[in-house]
Amino acid sequence: MKFKILILILILLFLNFEIVAGAENKYGSVRAWFNGENATVNGVQLKIGEPIELKLDVLSKVNGHVSLKLKEPGVTTAYDVLSGPSKIDEKISNLNIESNWSKTYTWSLAPNGAWKNGNAPINIIVQFHDLKTKNDEIIQFTIVNPYILDEQYTVTVPEKTPSPAGTSAKATPFLPVIFTVSALLLAWRLKKS
Repeated sequence: MKFKILILILILLFLNFEIVAGAENKYGSVRAWFNGENATVNGVQLKIGEPIELKLDVLSKVNGHVSLKLKEPGVTTAYDVLSGPSKIDEKISNLNIESNWSKTYTWSLAPNGAWKNGNAPINIIVQFHDLKTKNDEIIQFTIVNPYILDEQYTVTVPEKTPSPAGTSAKATPFLPVIFTVSALLLAWRLKKS
């Protein structure tokens, strides 16, 4: 009986942690997010001019060099970089770094209207170079694969509802609450049996 409850608690804890997707090899690892969602994100629709955020964490496991760039696989450049450490297809180099070096990169992009009514994926390519072996390892994957609509993005200002005592109201994380309540009810039911 106690073993079942322990398993249930472990499952509950696992479901409440954010799982970050990315890629890893023997020279380093890369994790990415699109608007706070773990990469690779599909099923997204964007309007022309709608801002998005890409975040990337890079970790090197070797002494060497790390270079990276955002890449659009299509011929047409579908995005403008609003802010960030580089433009699309522009290489960022980190030379003579030590093992366990890590860095976080953040870009703000928006579809520019040059490509619409179709998908415009954004990929990341990270190359790790080991100074000791003189070998390279590359990690590449799609961060997001949005469909660009033929509509212009307009900014809407949400209405603010005052909350008591000047504190801001926060949304309840719906799924973790459901999982927690379900797990507790199941544990209670198993205990009664």
